[in-house]
Amino acid sequence: MSPTKVIFDTDPGIDDAMALLFLKSSPALDLLGITTVLGNASIETTTRNALFLRQHFDITAPVARGAAAPLNGVIADVPEMVHGANGLGDIPLPEIDTSGLHALDAAHFLIETVRANPGEVTIIAVGRMTNLALALRLDPDFATLVKSVVIMGGAFGFKGHSGNVTPVAEANIHGDALAADEIFAANWKVVVIGLDVTQEALMTNAYLAQLRDGAGANGQLIWDMTRLYAKFYNDVTGVDGVFGHDSLAVAYVIAPELFTTRSGPIRVITEGLAEGQTIQQPDIRKFALSAWSGLPSHDVCIECDTPAILDLYMKTIVDAA
Repeated sequence: MSPTKVIFDTDPGIDDAMALLFLKSSPALDLLGITTVLGNASIETTTRNALFLRQHFDITAPVARGAAAPLNGVIADVPEMVHGANGLGDIPLPEIDTSGLHALDAAHFLIETVRANPGEVTIIAVGRMTNLALALRLDPDFATLVKSVVIMGGAFGFKGHSGNVTPVAEANIHGDALAADEIFAANWKVVVIGLDVTQEALMTNAYLAQLRDGAGANGQLIWDMTRLYAKFYNDVTGVDGVFGHDSLAVAYVIAPELFTTRSGPIRVITEGLAEGQTIQQPDIRKFALSAWSGLPSHDVCIECDTPAILDLYMKTIVDAA
């Protein structure tokens, strides 16, 4: 089988960097482009970080700068306590080669690339959904031309996972709840990799040390970036390591058989105390009066084979080193 063509929509971010290395290292995936969005840092910083990672990981695909603000225009503080002031764990960064920056903005790059490869491109979106929503607004046919969208975002309450920025909201969805609600309303295939599975996939410090020792300069970079990230998780949750988060979205595209899903339309609460909460109406349940009626069904991942996913991540990156 030929590799799956993918666009990586991202806000690097430490876990974004870990996922990008996984994606680049996999022979099952063909990276067509990296689109950036604000989130873990400002759009200037996430784009700079994407260009740095492109350079460090020897990626040839271009970077397209994306949305600098959510659809409602309200820009919140970036989570420096999680990803550091520079978004990559405050590691020293060199001068950045900007030759890989595409002339188009992210939304137009998404449209152009998908139109050039109709029905062939999977979008792996691991940041806010702003770029996707803007592309949908710009091109009414965009959704029909995309093979699938795999997002890291949301939380549906499985195994007690319900939110990480509020008791009910996950960060990527909370950061632009309106955009997320719009992409769930579109008629395309969406698979949601939420906290329900990503917080079940703990990459321990011993695991990350093994990656460091087996994956050369890229393994060392992951180790260095995750020192701040691991300290945050230890301070907040007491875990020894970091959660897999964005890398699980890549894992799904490579090996969907490692995940169990539930189907049904999804809505996002867009204002108020529960802003950013993701709620699925399972296809097996119907209600007479429902804000989910008439919306397309999407798949939510409710369980995964964590040992197999961690083995896949390690083997893919070490083999490519």
